[in-house]
Amino acid sequence: MGSAGLKSRKNARLEDIARQAGVSISTVSRALNDSPAVKRRTKQEIWKIAREHDYDFRTNMPNGPVGAEATIAVIVPAPQARETRVADPFFLELLAGIAEAARERNADLVISHVFPRSAEDLEFAMTTSRATGMIFIGQSSLHHAFNTLSDTNDRFVVWGAEFGDARYCTVGSDNVAGGKRATSHLLRLGRKRVLFLGDTEAPEAEQRHRGYRIAHTEAGVPLDDSLALPAHFDVHSGEATTRAAIERGIEFDAVFAASDLIAIGAIRALTKSGRSVPSDVSVVGYDNIPAARLVTPRLTTIDQDTNLAGRMLVSKLIDTQGAQAASERLETSLLIRESCGG
Repeated sequence: MGSAGLKSRKNARLEDIARQAGVSISTVSRALNDSPAVKRRTKQEIWKIAREHDYDFRTNMPNGPVGAEATIAVIVPAPQARETRVADPFFLELLAGIAEAARERNADLVISHVFPRSAEDLEFAMTTSRATGMIFIGQSSLHHAFNTLSDTNDRFVVWGAEFGDARYCTVGSDNVAGGKRATSHLLRLGRKRVLFLGDTEAPEAEQRHRGYRIAHTEAGVPLDDSLALPAHFDVHSGEATTRAAIERGIEFDAVFAASDLIAIGAIRALTKSGRSVPSDVSVVGYDNIPAARLVTPRLTTIDQDTNLAGRMLVSKLIDTQGAQAASERLETSLLIRESCGG
């Protein structure tokens, strides 16, 4: 690389950068546009020179540090009727899996501030981002909007529920099988009135509830619709909903919660009401977040492999080469701990 200095920061031009870098003007232009035709070390040196002299090229720079092979943006659509929380434990576990997979592929990861609530928001996010591709965490109510988006754009993949008419790539656990596995275990323990807690407007919770219903049918245990109560994916909602069920006199001897946070809230409400877990009421959650191993009693739960999920999401985003990747379901497993009593 050459060592001749630039005339001044104010008058820096492509030819000045090219002279100091010891390359052609066309190479500088391609490098500042992050062209794959320029070697990484050359590109890094040109970026460094341009930055030192305040050359206005940042609209063409990648989103992360120089040298990354790709930039992946993670976006969380707005859940129905509530605000999402980046601090949600399952989201953090899944994000860690994505981050590790991205690092293995020499890709940068950014969490977008965008909070899409409509098809227009999705289109805006895709058309204005400089990221190589996007991972959306959850469909919320945007399934049909994702279908529409897939007609014109394939630079995204979604963590979420599986729909038969989906035209976009999704990765997620088999929610129906997971819900069935959790409920069947409670019924095998001799529990007869299993309270389901979850917001069935959310696609994944609806599918877990579907598994709950299938388990009852296959076990020959009558379904009671009064035992299915809406609860958002947080501790306070789980506790409030369970407390309300107790106060209304709803009889139940088990709880299947659509998330571990809801289950932990249910255990709090049961304990405060004087009911013992699991002697009086068995509890099973879903997600296997770290807190599930730390609460008392330790929570029986359905495990989703977030490390594998992260690798799948990143691979399907990066390796498709312009073709839509096939959706895929992760198997779930039941981790039996103290909260169910068997």
